[in-house]
Amino acid sequence: MNLPPQPAGSVADGPEDRLRRFVTIWSRAVFPVTATSMTRQELERHLLPPARELSEALHARPFDAAPAHRVGQALVAAHCTDPEALARSLGVVDAYLVLYCAGAGDGDERGTEARGTEGREPGARRTGARETGARDPALSGEELRARCSKLQHAMAAGFAQALRERTLAEQESIAHSALAARSAAELALHATESRFRAVFDGAAIGIGIADLQGNVLEVNETLTRMFGGIEQHVVSRNIAEWAHPEDGPHVWRLYDELVRGEREHYRVEKPFQRGDGSVLWTNLTVSLLRDADGVPQYQLALMEDTTERRLLNLRLRYEATHDALTGLPNRTLFFERLEKTLAPADGSRFGLCYLDLDGFKVINDSLGHATGDRLLVEVADRLQTCVTAPGEMVARLGGDEFVALTTGPGTERKVAELADRMLAALATPILIDGRELPVRGSVGVVEGAAGERTAAEVLRSADITMYRAKSAGGNRFEFADAEADARAITRHGLTTALPAALERGEFFIEYQPLVHLGDGSVHGAEALVRWCHPQHGVLGPDRFIPLAENTGLIVPLGRWVLQEAVRQARFWQDGAPGGRRATGPLRVNVNLSPTQLHHPGLVAETVDVLERSGLEPGALCLEVTESALIGADDDLLKPLRQLAEMGVDIALDDFGTGYSNLANLRRLPVSVLKLDRSFTRGMQQHPADPVDLKIVEGIVHLAHSLELAVTVEGVETGAQAQQLRELGCDTAQGWYYARPGAPDRIHSLVLADAV
Repeated sequence: MNLPPQPAGSVADGPEDRLRRFVTIWSRAVFPVTATSMTRQELERHLLPPARELSEALHARPFDAAPAHRVGQALVAAHCTDPEALARSLGVVDAYLVLYCAGAGDGDERGTEARGTEGREPGARRTGARETGARDPALSGEELRARCSKLQHAMAAGFAQALRERTLAEQESIAHSALAARSAAELALHATESRFRAVFDGAAIGIGIADLQGNVLEVNETLTRMFGGIEQHVVSRNIAEWAHPEDGPHVWRLYDELVRGEREHYRVEKPFQRGDGSVLWTNLTVSLLRDADGVPQYQLALMEDTTERRLLNLRLRYEATHDALTGLPNRTLFFERLEKTLAPADGSRFGLCYLDLDGFKVINDSLGHATGDRLLVEVADRLQTCVTAPGEMVARLGGDEFVALTTGPGTERKVAELADRMLAALATPILIDGRELPVRGSVGVVEGAAGERTAAEVLRSADITMYRAKSAGGNRFEFADAEADARAITRHGLTTALPAALERGEFFIEYQPLVHLGDGSVHGAEALVRWCHPQHGVLGPDRFIPLAENTGLIVPLGRWVLQEAVRQARFWQDGAPGGRRATGPLRVNVNLSPTQLHHPGLVAETVDVLERSGLEPGALCLEVTESALIGADDDLLKPLRQLAEMGVDIALDDFGTGYSNLANLRRLPVSVLKLDRSFTRGMQQHPADPVDLKIVEGIVHLAHSLELAVTVEGVETGAQAQQLRELGCDTAQGWYYARPGAPDRIHSLVLADAV
């Protein structure tokens, strides 16, 4: 059922508001197919408690699908007995339960899920709604969707059970009526006999009477039709002949107890073989009939044909556990299989391959989602041919992510061979609409003993390993490594902790002096941000700046660094001893990331910070890496030119590492070149590397001819400082002068051999 998209509501909506919106959607979906005297508003109020049960079950720890079973029963109690009512209810739960009832912190893996899923039907599952009760905020989007699927299964089972019990109750009522009518017929002769016959013949369920030896004595027309329409095929048989291979052992045990008079009735689900070879599934109720003295005489069987209902349940189960596009097992079924595989067992091992297509987003974006879907179907067919051994399976987790599982002895060899087969299956381009599309994939492989890790941990390790294979160039597989997994998990933990760290003030700035090589005076200082992490201690920028770049947090973090550095520079001028020198105030250097360069508010924010602090623009230098300006167009250079025109110095950091065209220096609004430390390492030895000397001499000459100052990084020895001074470099920084430290050290530095 395609449901119309519904607005998720404001983030400020309360949990109860979101729950009620979910209930409104539910009631609107099922009301048209509900045989009830209630109005839609009354039905909506009736569905509110079941919806709350579903919401609470979605987040319960430990997870229990029993509340969904009761919700299915509640639908029947509300007279929502039409099969379409169940289908619509399951559609609403599938599309909107996670959307409206998930916690604000849930769905952390939505970025993974989103790959390749553009173009999903409007009713597709979404996450991000606020929680509605006491729940665990740590649930991931994958766990929520797996739980939602299990809740749907339980809800369908509860609906079927309640409908069956309702029918059975009606059947039993009819049976008792039939029995009473028959007893009355014996007393009232023809009048009572006619009543019994009306009930027996006109019943909508099959009714049969047999003696205690199992010989069928009489059946009604409904039961005859259920078995093919020929009464002799039923009446002439003995009950023992209706044994079926799928009968449970309890079926015939209950039968034996009944004919011995040890029980009055029993209910079972039982299949029967029809004359044409087809299978009839029934809900069977058998009751013992006694005479006036209480002696068992006959057995009365009531049969409800549940074949179509069973097929519906099987279809619902298949749809809930298989991918609609490719027909492969989906995440739900794969997790069920993986959890069974990982159950502790002596000597049992497993191997798992997690495959992600390389560059699939490009195909979707350039050729359209229809082409992308056809490609995924072909990929699924090829991967299906790779799992041929017993105990192997392949599933689609979502988007362009597939996973294969192998079990049994020798899994370390088998899983490597499986990964090779998967990559080989993708080696041949896929032909779609006359166009050959090359397909590559990256595979993360996890192999190990069962019982050591959970399914979620195994899949997380495989996912991390897959991205490691992708970062190594793709079209390859990598085996999981515990240390690499730990590093990835640590990076993820740092990424998620970054926003709160900025709010809690866990960042601080150290300053490394910039020394004038001519007279050894402190020319300024570079501001270097640090993170005082509660668990990992002080972290350098190389540990968290790339993470901040990827998440976009670099913009507020960079703004904070700029504010603090400018405030400190103003303090040096106003309050610190020797803050102002004859040559001008101390200058502060602040690094700009590539993301900040693209931020539209860069110029306005910089001007605002300078005006609020009262610092002159000439006392600020913004450092931009050479790699960030390679191929920069006029739009990117425009904010830098505006800042340079205001008097702010622009330094080209890490110069010499970006392979830029030296001729482009004339068009860049820079006033300082900062030589990368790689050019000065050869000067630490004696004698200095003549090639390095020539390179640095040439760069200094070029920079000075363009009226650019030259700053050298990584000066660690006096010999380096002397060589750089002789080569004409203007300023330097490094451990030879001082390590990065607190701002109050700038004016108390003892500069050894600075002149």
